[in-house]
Amino acid sequence: MPAQPHDNAPVNLTLASRPDLRHDWSLEEIEALFALPFNDLMFRAQQVHRAHFDPNAVQVSTLLSIKTGACPEDCKYCPQSGHYNTGLGKEKLLEIEKVVNQAKAAKEAGASRFCMGAAWRSPREKDLQVVMEMVSQVKALGLETCMTLGMVDVDQAKRLSEAGLDYYNHNLDTSPDYYGEIITTRTYADRLDTLANVREAGMKVCSGGILGMGEAPRDRAALLQQLVRLEPHPESVPINMLVKVPGTPMENAEDLDPLEFIRAIAVARILMPKSHVRLSAGREQMNESTQAMAFLAGANSIFYGDTLLTTGNPQVERDRALFDKLGLHPEQRETCADDEKAEAALEAAMRERQDDAMFYDASEA
Repeated sequence: MPAQPHDNAPVNLTLASRPDLRHDWSLEEIEALFALPFNDLMFRAQQVHRAHFDPNAVQVSTLLSIKTGACPEDCKYCPQSGHYNTGLGKEKLLEIEKVVNQAKAAKEAGASRFCMGAAWRSPREKDLQVVMEMVSQVKALGLETCMTLGMVDVDQAKRLSEAGLDYYNHNLDTSPDYYGEIITTRTYADRLDTLANVREAGMKVCSGGILGMGEAPRDRAALLQQLVRLEPHPESVPINMLVKVPGTPMENAEDLDPLEFIRAIAVARILMPKSHVRLSAGREQMNESTQAMAFLAGANSIFYGDTLLTTGNPQVERDRALFDKLGLHPEQRETCADDEKAEAALEAAMRERQDDAMFYDASEA
C-alpha cells in the first residue's frame, strides 16, 4: 500500500521557509519544525546552511580547563560541582605560561579558537587579573579567544573585552520550565543577565544547551526559542549531548535517541542561520555515522582534542580521519596578528612577567 501524504507537510515546510533572521519564532512554529518528516527537516536545514556557509568547512576550537573542580553550583550534570562525589579533585588556576603553551599546541593541531574554562560561580578580582593576561597572550598567538568563567557583571565583561576576549560562553542549559530540575543555585534570569552583560561589552556570545537530561521534547523547542530571542543570535551555539558522569544525579539518565539529537541540530540551524552550530559534548559516545549526520544537519563547529574540560572528546587523529572520509576541512579564520610578530611580542611579554605576580599559583578559596 503506498504511503499516505503527510497532511501537515505543506504548512510545516512553509514555516521552515520564512525569512532568515527572526527573533519572534513561536513555540508552536519551532515544534512544527521538530515534527517535520526527517528527510524534509534535513533538506531544509541543508538549504539554510549552504546559503550562509561553506557546507564542507568546520570551525575548530580547543577547550582547556584552567581551573577544575569544587564549583559551588549544583548543576546535576556536572562533574565539577562540589555538591557531588565524582572523584574529581579540586585544582588550582593554571599559570599563564602553561595556558599559552597549550594554546600554541592547539594552534599547531589546527584549532582557530582557544577556549578556556574555569569552575567558578563568578571570577574573583585577583583571578580576573590573571585570566585577562591569559586572554591577551593567547590572542597574541593569532587565535580567537573564548572563556567561560561563570556569571560576570557589566564591569567584568568590559574588562575582559578590553583584554581582547572575542567570545564568552554561558549556556542556558535547558528550557525555563525545566531549568529548576537541573540547577537551583543560579536562576535562568542570572544566565540571561550575564549574556546581556557580554553583549553590552561588545563581545560575541557562545550559548547553547544540553540534551538528554530527561527533558521533554517541548523543552528542547523552548530552549532554542530562548536562544533565538537573543538579539543578535549567538554567534556560536553549542548543542551538547549529556555525558553521564558517575556520581552526578544524571548518571542514570535515559539515553536520548540520536535521531532526536540530530533533529535539534537541524532546527537550530534553521532558526539561527548565520550562527555556528557546534557539535559539542557527547561526541566521544557518537559513532561516525551520527557525527556525519550532524554535519549534514548544519553543525559546523567542533571542539578538537582529547578532553572537553573534564570529559572525553574524540582524539585529534580520529577527527582528522573522519574529516578525510567526509571531505570536510577546518574553516579558515582571520587571525588577529601576524604569526612572527605575535611570537616575538609574546616571548618579550613573558620574559618581562616571569617573576611577576601575574604568575601566582591561584586557587579557589
